[in-house]
Amino acid sequence: MSALSAPTEIIERVDAALAEVLSASAADFARISPSAAELIEPIRSFTAKGKRIRALIAWWGFELAGGSASAEPGIARVAASVELLHAAALIHDDIIDDSDTRRGRPAIHAAYRTGHAEQGWTGDSELYGIGAGIIAGDLCLVLSEQVYTASGLARLTTPSVIRHHDDFRREVMVGQFLDIRLQAAPVAAEEVSERAREVLTYKSAKYSVEHPLLLGAALGGADDALLGRLAGFGLPLGRAFQLRDDELGVFGDPEVTGKPAGDDLRQGKKTVLVGSALTRLDAETADWFSSRLGAPDLTDAEIVRMEELLRSTGALAAFEQEIDSEIARAEAALGRLDIADADRDRLAEYIRRLTRRSA
Repeated sequence: MSALSAPTEIIERVDAALAEVLSASAADFARISPSAAELIEPIRSFTAKGKRIRALIAWWGFELAGGSASAEPGIARVAASVELLHAAALIHDDIIDDSDTRRGRPAIHAAYRTGHAEQGWTGDSELYGIGAGIIAGDLCLVLSEQVYTASGLARLTTPSVIRHHDDFRREVMVGQFLDIRLQAAPVAAEEVSERAREVLTYKSAKYSVEHPLLLGAALGGADDALLGRLAGFGLPLGRAFQLRDDELGVFGDPEVTGKPAGDDLRQGKKTVLVGSALTRLDAETADWFSSRLGAPDLTDAEIVRMEELLRSTGALAAFEQEIDSEIARAEAALGRLDIADADRDRLAEYIRRLTRRSA
């Protein structure tokens, strides 16, 4: 018998929980000032869409450990808190990366900047957009904590749950710092891939899959043995997910990714893929690649050349093999879980959803 709820059911209940907390916040803010709507409405719009991959895996972790959503409906609020934490990370990440688009729409800070300019307000539109965006991201963090605490789940205060909740929030911040440091500091070509793997592990892999999975499982009462088996599934899947995302950041279709073609090259991202290419290029070409990566005047023709070098050196093929290896590890760990066939199929589809080439 299947224990895992259908994705459509989870998403519907998480969306409802998000709508509830944001509507309540909007009412609270309206009592402070009519201008406060300018803070909550962009967040409402920003969180209205999304793949909910972290909410899904947190919910399923809860159920894999024996938790019941009908007995403890507060799991919907926990999953909503995960989505609000994710919204905070994305809003701040767009500011850090100076990225004006998200999901094919203006990033939060870019929308604030444009509104300031269009209304002819005083001061610098750029600074206003950044400031308002930071505040919006901070508010998402506050709301994430608020809705999590209000979930009412029985195990919220157990040591295991507290540890996993703390790890979830803390390590993504460390990963974010490692990312901006990697992009800013000089790194030898042979060390780029290793440093980039640190970033993708802590900024994305653990945060996107392993930590929400383990948090949900701890809330469901999982023992250390089950938590270990779930970590063996979640971490390689999270790595495969981020590796694929790095590939799409260079070769993805803008209609699918919502980002310009070659966006990671324009932003100067030192990824595992880039690091692999740098070690395969001759010294002169590697110097050119490094010097043009993220250059303010980087041209479309140079992006095309970079993409061709990623292919011709074999870096892209090796990168694909690394993704396949991580997927295989996740699939092997899934095979070791003592779950119903229907649940195994549901998690196998989740693997495909996170790691397919067109996503």
